[in-house]
Amino acid sequence: MKKLQQIAVVLLLLSTFFSFAQQKPQGPKVKVSGKVIEKATNQPLEYASIYAQNTKNPSLVSGGITDAKGEFSFEVPSGVYYIKIEFLGFKTVEIKDKAIDTDTNLGSISVSEESKQLDEVVVIAERSTVEIKLDKKVYNVGQDMMVKGGTASDVLDNVPSVSVDQDGNVSLRGNENVRVLIDGKPSGMAGNIADALRMLPADAVEKVEVITNPSARYEAEGGGGIVNIILRKGKAQGINGSITGTVGDPQNYGLNGNINLRGEEFNLFTTTGYTNSKSPGNSMTDTQYLDRNTGETTGYINERRNNERSREGFNTNFGMEWYLDKTTTWTNALSIRKNDGSNPDNVFFYNFDENYVPTFTRNRFNDQTSDNIDFEYSTNLTKNFKKDGHKLTVDASFSSNKDNENSIITDFVIGDEANATTERTTSRNKQQRNLIQTDYVLPLGKNSQFEAGYKGTFTNLETPFAIDYLDDNNEWVNNTRYTNTLEYIEKVNAFYTQFGSKINKFSYLMGLRYEDTKINVNQLTTNDFNTKTYNNFFPSLFLTYEFSESSSASLNYSKRINRPRGRFLNPFSNYSSNINLFQGNPDIDPATTDAFDLGYMKRWSKLTFNTSAYFNRTTDSYQFIRKESGDFVNGVPVIVSTPINLATEYRFGFEFTLNYTPFKWWRLNGNFNFFRNETQGDYTYTNFEGDEVTQNFDNIAVSWFSRINSKVSLPYGIDWQANGTYNAPQKNAQGTSKGVLAANTSLSKDFFKEKATLALNVSDIFNSRKRISETNLANVLNSYSEMQWRERQINLSFTYRFNKKKNEREKQPKNGDNGNGDEFFGG
Repeated sequence: MKKLQQIAVVLLLLSTFFSFAQQKPQGPKVKVSGKVIEKATNQPLEYASIYAQNTKNPSLVSGGITDAKGEFSFEVPSGVYYIKIEFLGFKTVEIKDKAIDTDTNLGSISVSEESKQLDEVVVIAERSTVEIKLDKKVYNVGQDMMVKGGTASDVLDNVPSVSVDQDGNVSLRGNENVRVLIDGKPSGMAGNIADALRMLPADAVEKVEVITNPSARYEAEGGGGIVNIILRKGKAQGINGSITGTVGDPQNYGLNGNINLRGEEFNLFTTTGYTNSKSPGNSMTDTQYLDRNTGETTGYINERRNNERSREGFNTNFGMEWYLDKTTTWTNALSIRKNDGSNPDNVFFYNFDENYVPTFTRNRFNDQTSDNIDFEYSTNLTKNFKKDGHKLTVDASFSSNKDNENSIITDFVIGDEANATTERTTSRNKQQRNLIQTDYVLPLGKNSQFEAGYKGTFTNLETPFAIDYLDDNNEWVNNTRYTNTLEYIEKVNAFYTQFGSKINKFSYLMGLRYEDTKINVNQLTTNDFNTKTYNNFFPSLFLTYEFSESSSASLNYSKRINRPRGRFLNPFSNYSSNINLFQGNPDIDPATTDAFDLGYMKRWSKLTFNTSAYFNRTTDSYQFIRKESGDFVNGVPVIVSTPINLATEYRFGFEFTLNYTPFKWWRLNGNFNFFRNETQGDYTYTNFEGDEVTQNFDNIAVSWFSRINSKVSLPYGIDWQANGTYNAPQKNAQGTSKGVLAANTSLSKDFFKEKATLALNVSDIFNSRKRISETNLANVLNSYSEMQWRERQINLSFTYRFNKKKNEREKQPKNGDNGNGDEFFGG
């Protein structure tokens, strides 16, 4: 099977490189430029395609796609050309027999949505799956059939530079210190972001923005960058929308719909979905225990786990955009998410003596249930002034979340069921999160822009966690060692200003952000109160030079911060295995990062190449370690995984992304990232014998990952999409993470004049997505583990669109941090 996996990925890679090699150099060229606008609104039309074909030599074809300002530019050899401007839902503009001997500006070209055809106009366009911009990458989900019926976590795992591991943790260019936002705001859901992403259906996501080095206008949170998930909000005139139904194996039933009603003075929109799924998972850990003094083997335990996460969820958001006048828009929206779930977790511990002779087998069954409900209200007021780009926005959001988890745990030795122990755990999470934000943008002259703003975020999270055991009198008794109520209160007030200007081919953007932070981490049961107050300045500087319309380079710097939250802080957050525990650290401090990025981008008619080299220096970096807790279960030492501030981390790497369309029927994009990570630091703790133990965590790790995606339009209206991902091995101070290869594929076909689409997708074709690691603790243990969060998934989805064409453009309001930052500088 491994050979089959390797052959499949190698063939996919070879086909890509051969396709790249087919590009042939051409002679001297001249530039063709212009701007495309909507006739009805006089607004720029983004993503319209421009096609130019030489009338005497039809094999000479060139063109481009309009940017956020509706502008386009490309190069062609001198000659006479047939030119057309295309966008689905608009009429086509054709320019015949246009002589182009010198640089030519076609001026502003208006396209109309009227049903009556004009002789000069035809519009056909398909939005690229990945758009590469200078300051960010934008991944459009609508074209990707491989995530139909999946979750937002599946969406992110298909985005260039982004990885989602088997635990649901998100990393950007191999760095897990990444800030994940939903519509420009932190998720209102309690717990970690991995849970929030698994509860959000993929069909609710329109696009994902990846910002590797954000400017001062963005919050400073996230040392590795920002990933912003934009949810769907219909914008087309009249009543329109779509409905998607999904069935899958393992069990996955879903129904998701979005409806939009737009008039002259308002826009009503809603997205509503229901999901019922079961996701089987498994793990194994083989551990060799060692004598502390001699290092000789004292015994072995092989742990085998099977679980099945089931979830029944309902989510909806509905709102109204009210056009108060031609320059002022007020938007209000309410989101509700409710999820009920269970996760029966069955673990067998096979015990052996020092000679690997079986001694006994222990079974631990953890019957977990959970329920979650989340409310969020958001409002936005946008005022556009007379001058283009001059605007003021005010945003506010208020969210409330309740997340309850319960479990009953039975534990016994096989053959001695009469002496079984029974325990129960309860967790009641309550979170309140409020946000207030305002941004002001003032263009100065033709090529300069000033920005300023304020953002306040206020979070209150309370997490009571308790463990009880059933005593000999059949009464519940509290286990005080693992019972606590954690209260987390965070208040961040931020102010920023930045100024940018363009001088000929050179652009710069410099900014400064100030954040005042107060955090309370209180363990109420033990009366342990911890207050952290700090004030930070976060400068940023972005420099860009345009060699030509299709080629540019950039040099960026920003200072970032990474604040620990959720499970990183909660000292009692996992009890499914009582010999391998996960435990948060309430005393952990934020980590700060200096991030440098050197980038280059080049566009050809069929190929876009984007590369960058980056360097991050992080102080007070926190990482997970494994250590002895001091407890024993049947003579076996309990090992705890916990995060600590490890000191200083240096990360260097480079990546490149390729978007290539060798033919109209074949699109390819690939991403490769190589990085070197160096940590320096020691950790000292006192073990159960009262001895002080110092562990050295100096470590240099070199690793890489690569992803390639291919989309082919087959005959009879069938699209085939496939991708492959490889995460190379990575060494850490306590062991090694092994390499993982995975692949996904999908087939889709349109029906009823592109009003409907049937899609079949297979996630993790080879059932190979696992976290595989080795851990070595000197004179304590050696272990090998594999963990598979979810096994291979097959989904069949049917989408029907009414009054809405397949690739219809949906305009997004540009509010707050919703991906519109730095339009002047890098858009």
